[in-house]
Parts: sequence; C-alpha cells; structure tokens
Amino acid sequence: MNATLQKSSIARPAKAKANALSPFEEPKGCTNLKLRQFMRRVTQHYDSEMSKVGLKTTQYSLLSYVEKLGPIRPIDLASSIKMEPSTLTRNLKPLADAGWINILAGTDARSRLVAITASGSAKRAQAKRKWRKAQDGINELLGLDTVATLHALIDQSMDMLNSATGDDDHD
Repeated sequence: MNATLQKSSIARPAKAKANALSPFEEPKGCTNLKLRQFMRRVTQHYDSEMSKVGLKTTQYSLLSYVEKLGPIRPIDLASSIKMEPSTLTRNLKPLADAGWINILAGTDARSRLVAITASGSAKRAQAKRKWRKAQDGINELLGLDTVATLHALIDQSMDMLNSATGDDDHD
C-alpha cells in the first residue's frame, strides 16, 4: 500500500490515536463546507426513516427533549439544545399544530411552558424505533469504530469551541 493510501486509512498509528486532532497533513478545503455536506447526508439518512412515521429528525429530537426536560420554558429549551429561540419557536409550531406538544401558560402572564402531550409521547415512541433503525444503519455504513471516533472528535471539538467562546454549558 502506498503512503498516500496509508495516510487516508481509518486505522491510525498509536501516536495519532492519542490525539485525534493531530492531522497527518494540513487540512484542505473549508471545514464548514465539509461539515455541512456531511450533515446533509446524515440528515437525509435519518429523515428517510423518520418520514415513515411523519416526522423529520429535528421534530423527533424536539419531542425527545420536551419529553425529557418538560414542562420547560422555551428559552430554557433553546439554551439546552443550543438553538436560537426564534428558530425553536418556528420548529415547535408544527408539533403544537399536530397536537404533540402544548404551549401552556407559565408562572406569569409573559412566560410559557412547553409540554409533551400523550399523543406526542406515542409519536415519539413510534419514531424511536425508526431512529434506532437509522442509527443502526449509520453504524453499519460507517463502522462502529468510525462512529465512536466521530462522536469523540465531535465532543472534543465542541469542548474546545465552548472553551474558546466561554460557553461552559455542555450537554
């Protein structure tokens, strides 16, 4: 095997495994573009399963967070999932329209609480089976070692970015 193929191989030398952020060579291209391209493909993969139960992956994630954290103020939910409050409001509307969440009055006239409904919990349970199928598919397509390495690299990168911006709120 030539040196170029060895560099691009998934298996890394022991020294490189100790620090996954030590590249073999200078990165080429735009990191943002590469990440967006990758995320589009991953999202397509998950959405193809979620669509079988009438959800998008983002909607499944929101139902999951609301079930886990709710009832919760929208601003706190947005902070928990690292989403802009206005984006969260737009994303919650179809879930409320479908009857999967309720937007309830909060502790004062200006505050609101987001809570999952019984039909929302049922929809989430139905979608969880499709999410599992999508997750298993990614694990099979990429390999468990690659997925585990990817998760570790994402976590490490998020920690570094959070430290650089002073955001110490970790998931």
